Amino acid sequence: MIYEKLDAQVALLLAVQPPKEVLPAHNLIKSAINSIEDYKDKIRAIEAEHLSDISPTLRGWEGAASKRYFQSIASLMPERFSFEGRDRMPAKDPFNAMLNYAYGMLYSKVEGALIKAGIDPYVGIFHRDEYNRPALVYDMIEKYRAWMDYVVIQLTTQEAIPAEAFEISPVNEGLLLGPLAKRILIQSVNDYLGEVIPIGNRTVSRQSHIDLQMQALAQFFTKTASL
Repeated sequence: MIYEKLDAQVALLLAVQPPKEVLPAHNLIKSAINSIEDYKDKIRAIEAEHLSDISPTLRGWEGAASKRYFQSIASLMPERFSFEGRDRMPAKDPFNAMLNYAYGMLYSKVEGALIKAGIDPYVGIFHRDEYNRPALVYDMIEKYRAWMDYVVIQLTTQEAIPAEAFEISPVNEGLLLGPLAKRILIQSVNDYLGEVIPIGNRTVSRQSHIDLQMQALAQFFTKTASL
């Protein structure tokens, strides 16, 4: 799962990397790609009898790779969408506010696909310590996060959402999406997930790909349970 997440991050960075003439963004993204590829090599090489034996190491590599990933993305941002790193709750800037909301949409779609496939979303594989939370959703969402990253990057680099579309939370002073920002982001995410593209040996929408992946996981669980 982590390997697939890093693989998707590399693919996204290659897709958004500006030409060599655009410095320093080109070099920052190139350096980040090389760094993430190094972590992918480490993940391929690591061995253990039990996942729990190496999960802290894997999470450390995942965190380090993600830091380089978002640092390079930050180099693409126009001034009013600049950010210094990932802020989850509360978001301190428009980019992170949009990303948090987009990830929330993705959580719902992956959880729905798991339930539709007949899988309990609370039974985790990697995120086993997420008490009373849909741990399997956190596992399965990882390789799709880059899809949400791409949508938000497109909206921010094109400055598609006006500054007044964001609001300050009265609870924690974090930045929230106002009604207009939500409408634009929701439509953009749904359009992107609805786009039909070749994925593997199929040509389906991204949303259908998520559904098919969860169905394949259900079949795998059924098969292994019968052994």
